[in-house]
Amino acid sequence: MALLRTKEIRAMDSATRGQKLKELREELMHERGVAAMGGAPPSPGKIRALRSNIARILTIMNEEARVAARTAAPAEATAEEDAG
Repeated sequence: MALLRTKEIRAMDSATRGQKLKELREELMHERGVAAMGGAPPSPGKIRALRSNIARILTIMNEEARVAARTAAPAEATAEEDAG
């Protein structure tokens, strides 16, 4: 499991990013299940790498949502001022 680079995540569109997030969460659940059953993980750092990738994707998604909300808010405020 290689770490996803921030540049790669930002290059994805939102649908692809959501799909990748779903895949990573499923893989993390599987790895945790293997670890809980006492199985020897083939790659000891895989769980940490999965968690890091999930956090990166969520961070970028939240950043973009915040920017979108910030750009939409001033437009709404000026529209209300013009109407009122």
